Amino acid sequence: MTAIIKTPEEIEKMRVAGKLAAEVLTMIGPYVKKGVTTDELNTICHDYIVNEQKAVPAPLNYGHPPFPKSICTSVNHCICHGIPSDKKLKDGDIINIDVTVIKDGYHGDTSKMFVVGKPSILAERLIRVTQECLYKAIEQVKPGMRLGDIGHICQTHAEAHNYSIVREYCGHGIGASFHEEPQIVHYGKPGTGDVLEPGMCFTIEPMVNAGKRYSKVLPDQWTVVTKDRSLSAQWEHTLLVTETGVEILTLREEETLERVISHG
Repeated sequence: MTAIIKTPEEIEKMRVAGKLAAEVLTMIGPYVKKGVTTDELNTICHDYIVNEQKAVPAPLNYGHPPFPKSICTSVNHCICHGIPSDKKLKDGDIINIDVTVIKDGYHGDTSKMFVVGKPSILAERLIRVTQECLYKAIEQVKPGMRLGDIGHICQTHAEAHNYSIVREYCGHGIGASFHEEPQIVHYGKPGTGDVLEPGMCFTIEPMVNAGKRYSKVLPDQWTVVTKDRSLSAQWEHTLLVTETGVEILTLREEETLERVISHG
């Protein structure tokens, strides 16, 4: 097992970082509307994280080439890692906003789907089923379960609705580093993979396409889109394995653990 088991002190810092990341998604919601640019959303989030939360936006200058913005904004057929730009949102768009903050050296990572105006029935259904994939996977998290159980539940639920799971991108361990072991793939066989232990922290973040699962990376070397230009959706939470089950470190105000577990 290569996963890093967190100490009680580290877990407290993870709780703080997770709460801040969740607050950013709650804060930005009212600004997601027709006519706003994703770069404007980025600026609002950046200023809130830096000035209000006294935290650091983890995506900014992360990786190679350095990611140029403070959040990821993935619109319509963009699967993940969309770079905020001067493109305006329009009625019917769906957008995933992915936020990671660093506070006192620890990361909180979460994402949520938003709709602009009235979404199509297809888009609404895709968003709902993808969220159900996340919630059903969270329900599996407890000591003794295996990573394959998480992947299997995401894959089978998506495919039962004739959707496909993206395989090239996955959840990950998280803590003092943005991305740690283990990798959390969203497909697989039950009873396989690493065994979950108390003190593990990781993200589950299923990416579900309305069409085929295949993706491609745009020339900016970050933006990932569906090859067939079908819609894609994603939801993400940072989780802690507890002695008896799971704690959602990025739970938002409108969510409760009970609602998540009952898919309500």
